[in-house]
Amino acid sequence: MHEPRGRVGLHLALRIPRDHGGLLEPDEGLLGPLADFGRGGLCSRLVVVADDDELAHARPFEVGRTSEPTPAAAARRPPPARGVPYRRAMADERLTIAQVTPSAWEADDDVNEVVRRLSAELAARGHRVLVLAPTESRSLVRDSRRELRATAKDPGALFEGAGGQPVVLGVGEVLRMPSGRGRHRSLPLDVARTIEEALTVAPLDVVHVHEPFAPSAPSAALRVSRSLNVGSFHAPTEHVLSTQLGRKVVELVFGRLDARTAASAATRSLMQAFFPADYRVVPPGADPPAAAAGKRDGPPQLAFIADEERAALRLAIRALRRLPLDAEWTATVWSRRGFATVPPLRREVRERVTFAGPEEASEEEILARADILVAASLGTAPSPSLLRRAVAAGVVPLASRLPVYEEILEDGAAGLLFEPGDLDTLVAQAGRLLADPARRAALRDAAAPLRATLGWDRTADQFEAIYAELAARRHPAEGNPAVRRRLAGRPLIDVDLHMHTDHSGDCATPVEVLLSTAKAQGLGAIAVTDHNEISGAVEAQAKAEGIKVIVGEEVKTASQGEVIGLFLTEKIERGMTLAETIAEIKRQGGIVYVPHPFDRLHSVPDYEHLLDVLGDIDAIEVFNPRIAFKPFNDEAVRFAAKYRIVGGAGSDSHVAAGLGSVRIRMRDFEGPEEFLESLREADILQRPTSLLYVQALKFLETKATPPAARRARRERRVRRAARQEQSDAGA
Repeated sequence: MHEPRGRVGLHLALRIPRDHGGLLEPDEGLLGPLADFGRGGLCSRLVVVADDDELAHARPFEVGRTSEPTPAAAARRPPPARGVPYRRAMADERLTIAQVTPSAWEADDDVNEVVRRLSAELAARGHRVLVLAPTESRSLVRDSRRELRATAKDPGALFEGAGGQPVVLGVGEVLRMPSGRGRHRSLPLDVARTIEEALTVAPLDVVHVHEPFAPSAPSAALRVSRSLNVGSFHAPTEHVLSTQLGRKVVELVFGRLDARTAASAATRSLMQAFFPADYRVVPPGADPPAAAAGKRDGPPQLAFIADEERAALRLAIRALRRLPLDAEWTATVWSRRGFATVPPLRREVRERVTFAGPEEASEEEILARADILVAASLGTAPSPSLLRRAVAAGVVPLASRLPVYEEILEDGAAGLLFEPGDLDTLVAQAGRLLADPARRAALRDAAAPLRATLGWDRTADQFEAIYAELAARRHPAEGNPAVRRRLAGRPLIDVDLHMHTDHSGDCATPVEVLLSTAKAQGLGAIAVTDHNEISGAVEAQAKAEGIKVIVGEEVKTASQGEVIGLFLTEKIERGMTLAETIAEIKRQGGIVYVPHPFDRLHSVPDYEHLLDVLGDIDAIEVFNPRIAFKPFNDEAVRFAAKYRIVGGAGSDSHVAAGLGSVRIRMRDFEGPEEFLESLREADILQRPTSLLYVQALKFLETKATPPAARRARRERRVRRAARQEQSDAGA
């Protein structure tokens, strides 16, 4: 860990929760691991003090400056919500939500359509919505970065003048690689910095990432988010780079998701096969064509929209060549890229077929005139949203029998199906629909219930309910005002919440040496947390003079890591489930404290296991100096911040030399209730120590020392500690 610019020999102090508005600068050396608390509403100030300074002389870090929003902001609002009037779901609370899309904002693809329409619906309901998107426009990126800098001191100014519309920020330039609607790909360039700045400046409740596969803007957002994270997966096809090559890394990143949704049951099945988790199916909406459009008189018309893979277009063209010419029909093949050349067709067929692009007509106009839509994907790149738009337009779909198409068409109740690549059946089914207007009408009527579910208000209802459910999991930020007032006049003491004695099998520090060292370090209270044992803590409490001892135990669960109980009266047996262990801590009136929760080198509970017991966790260890990799501490900070869990810290000392290397400065307390309330207002102080040194010392004191020599050394250390105690008493 490096030190802040211009300072040496530093403590690090973190002010734990109070105001939601504490915004901190993330890149001030040692501040990085802990600055995230301010962004999650758990920190009111972050300070750095010199070795001999008191907190009264600490220097708080602030960011940015205040300014009015730039004029460019008004030009970047998505269109207002339209269609069926919305129904409020569960979210009476006004939330601040970021929607992050992987595609360039200029791209007309399915994911962007979901982001646009969902954002507009949510903003119309009173939520503050920020859209983060890559862009092809350098000016949009410059304007967005300028606006972020201007609103750094006053994040609320980012939404001033929004007028009930989302605010759109361009987070970086992209190299666009078009391949059809719903499969547009954008290679992001330099998006991470702006995304982190945006997620830092805006006091967000929810970050909603769409298709967060790397490399992409949503993936970058998920890596740095300190808010509640929702991930939506749209495509029913495999992302080979993530599922085959980078699966392990992707699993770790996806582990930060607090809720996952899939656009279809087919997408859910695919994601569960590679990244097992609970995925809720939330289908996107679809807008019907404008009322002025309407079906024209004349022969029935087929439509093929080139949103699927090229093989689907080739199959559709082959089918057109074989359609019966003794029946009246016309067809339109539409591509958003247009047609430089058209496929060869016989003259009598060519006279009935129109090849068009956006210059001739919009997709909405094509669907408004069509009677039948052919969706002939072989499964490489299906377009389920195309079928939804067709159903919304009153068009009868004729689709290949893919799971996602069967799901939308309710196994053929709302349209006809054919086996993928089966040209004969495709031609036969098309001829059947062309020749039978009654059959077309019956299928159109059968799709009426499906059409009723395609409003974007329903999609917004479901996501709003998910956001509200996640927000309800957060711990109350205010604490207990009555207890806080009682503590206000108490003196400040330094506390170490995590340490071991020789009652732990991997520690050789006698209780007497621990107490003597703790007093020498100026600690006013310690929590003794031996592995699966409280005898050392009970002995320390009985022998302690002039220092408060909290009886604790670091309990190993059956398969879900370790959890610490503080203020215990009885030993808790190891080997129970995490929930059972927590229940026993609660039965004793203790505090549930989760140590080193994301350190993959320790036995830790999975992210999902923590979510299962979220309401029972009282505090979480956000800083542990024995953790070798900084991101593990960072992850604990993010988790505590997003769920407003009180943060703690401890040296996790297994040798006396490590004791007090991190400490908490808090008001003196009596009992669990006052302790927890005091911890809410505490400062975390860290004195840099060498992890290599304390780990080597632990090895020398335990495994490298023969038992006889260890016993003799223990006796010498106890006698020395007793003499020091007598000397201090005499002085």
